[in-house]
Amino acid sequence: MDESPLTLNYYRSRNFKKWVNAVISNNKIDAIVVFSSAMAQFVEIDWYSRTLVDFVDVDSQKWSEYADKKNFPISWLYRRESKLLLKYERFLASKVKHSFFVTEKERNIFSNFAPDSVLKTSSLNNGVDSDFFTQNDSFSSPFIEDENECTQIVFTGAMDYWPNVDAVTWFFENVFKLLIQKKSNFRFYIVGRNPTQAVLNLNSKFVVVTGTVADVRPYLQFAKIVVAPLRIARGVQNKILEAMSMQKPVIASVECVRAIDSTDGVDILSAETPMDFINKIDFLIADDQRAEMIGRAARINVEDKYSWHSHLKKIDQYLEFDKIEDVL
Repeated sequence: MDESPLTLNYYRSRNFKKWVNAVISNNKIDAIVVFSSAMAQFVEIDWYSRTLVDFVDVDSQKWSEYADKKNFPISWLYRRESKLLLKYERFLASKVKHSFFVTEKERNIFSNFAPDSVLKTSSLNNGVDSDFFTQNDSFSSPFIEDENECTQIVFTGAMDYWPNVDAVTWFFENVFKLLIQKKSNFRFYIVGRNPTQAVLNLNSKFVVVTGTVADVRPYLQFAKIVVAPLRIARGVQNKILEAMSMQKPVIASVECVRAIDSTDGVDILSAETPMDFINKIDFLIADDQRAEMIGRAARINVEDKYSWHSHLKKIDQYLEFDKIEDVL
């Protein structure tokens, strides 16, 4: 059996490898920035000393967490992937110039597994294009016209990504069903491409699974509440930053909130149990003014701390290289 991580095999592409090599050969490249460990396979090892890798999360540990929630033989496969991917992550971090993780927590987790690389790792938070993710008067509501009196709760994300699938199915079974038992004017919109069958099965009078949409922003702008009930979440979730940038009140799982430089109850709300989510939803519905205040505070937070301009400046110091040797 191949002893390389399945993650690398999944993204392997001869054509893309040739393209990367051609770009490097035909241009005066000073440095390479790689986003995620899976993409590093397209960089020749001779270039590693001039390569920066943004791991984002410790992906190997995601597979370990997935394994804990699956039965054999899938659990065995996921544990194998965790082991092999960690070996590759450690090798990569030891060879490249510098590595980044999305939070200090993720950096510390990796440092425990790769102590020899600790001096070559830093945390670099995600950012969001706040100029793009902003309310726009030209947007029209994407929701069904006869639902004007309904409370729209929105979740966004790629719906073939298992943590997202787990999040919406858990939310529906444990939170949303209780909400519509009390009041039938709730609608849950699951917005994102490639919904799995488990997600499609949620489609009903009360739940709308959109599949791919041309633009996610109208769904965020006209939502009453955005939820992010992820139970397996590592690092900063872009879906949360995008909703906050759109000036919406977000209720997210505790781990998601902890990963963001925010103030619970001021610019975001955290929840852990089903009743936590229900109470926070009831709280926002009962006080429109407070919900709007939280949305405005969320927007200000994103502009101050998560704009791309402020984040990308942090990487500049690592892009200062001497003139490339002719052998490269």
